[in-house]
Amino acid sequence: MKKRVFAALMAGVMGTMMFGITLVSAEAETPELKGEVYAFIAASLNNAMEELQKNFNETYPDVEILYNADSSGTLQTQIEEGARCDIFFSAAQKQMNALVDEGLADKDSVVDLLENKVVLIKPKDGETKVTGFENITDAANLALAGEDVPVGQYSREIFDNLGITDEVNKMEINEGKNVTEVLAAVSEGSNEVGIVYATDAASVADFVDIIAEAPAGSLETPVLYPVGLVEDQEASDDDKAAAAAFLEYLQSDEALEVFEKYGFAAYVTDENADDAQADDAAEETEEAAEDTAE
Repeated sequence: MKKRVFAALMAGVMGTMMFGITLVSAEAETPELKGEVYAFIAASLNNAMEELQKNFNETYPDVEILYNADSSGTLQTQIEEGARCDIFFSAAQKQMNALVDEGLADKDSVVDLLENKVVLIKPKDGETKVTGFENITDAANLALAGEDVPVGQYSREIFDNLGITDEVNKMEINEGKNVTEVLAAVSEGSNEVGIVYATDAASVADFVDIIAEAPAGSLETPVLYPVGLVEDQEASDDDKAAAAAFLEYLQSDEALEVFEKYGFAAYVTDENADDAQADDAAEETEEAAEDTAE
C-alpha cells in the first residue's frame, strides 16, 4: 500500500516538474521586447498601420512605435539626410531600391509585401464628363501627386502609355506633395477629378466616387509596397530586436488580414502562387485518399 502511495506522489511530483518545464519553454519562446522603433511609412498605409501598432502593443506593450507618414520620395530623402529610421515601408520599389543601392537599407530584409491599385476619383456625386483615364482632359482641373511621389509617378506612366501626357500637362493641375493632399483636394470638392490609390478612395468612400481603375496595360509593373530594415546608427540592441520583431509581425497572417480590410492585397509572386496551388492539390489528394479509405 505504501509503495502505491509513494508511486502516486512521485508521479505527481514528476508531472509538476514537467509542467514547470513546459511553462519555462513557452515563456522562452516569447522574448520580452522593449525599445523604440522608428517606422517611415507611405501615407496610404497610415490607417492600417495605426491598427497594427495597437495589435502589436497588446503583445509587446514596452515597444514604442513612432510613425513618420509621408510620400515615399520624401521619406527616402529624409533617410538619406540622416533621419533616424528602423523600418521603411514604401509605396513603390524605386525608393526602396535606391536605399538598398546606397547601403542604407538591408537588402536581405526587404520583401514586396502588398499590392494596390491606381484609381481615378471625383467628389461624391460630383458631375464630370470624365469616364476614365482616357478622357481625363475633359475635366476642368486635376489633383495630381508630385513627380517624386509614387502615385504621381504611376499616374505619369499611365499618361505616357495612353499617349496623353502633352494634353494632361496643359490642364489646370493642383499638385499635391503626397497622396493624402490629393485625396483631400477631391473629397473637399476643390478639384473635379484626382488620382489616388484604391485604398485611399476606400478610406473616404462617403466623400469620393471611383470613376475607373488604371486601364489594363497602362502600368508595366504592379503597384508594390516593399518593406525592410534601415541601418539606424542610434538604435540600441533592444531597438534593433524590436524593429526586427515588428517587421516579422507585418508579414504575419494576422497583419495581412488587417491590410486586406483596408483594401490592400497580399502580393503573391508567380513562384509563391505555384507553391500554393501545389499545396492545395496535395491537400485535395490526401482528402480524397482518406475518403476512399473510409
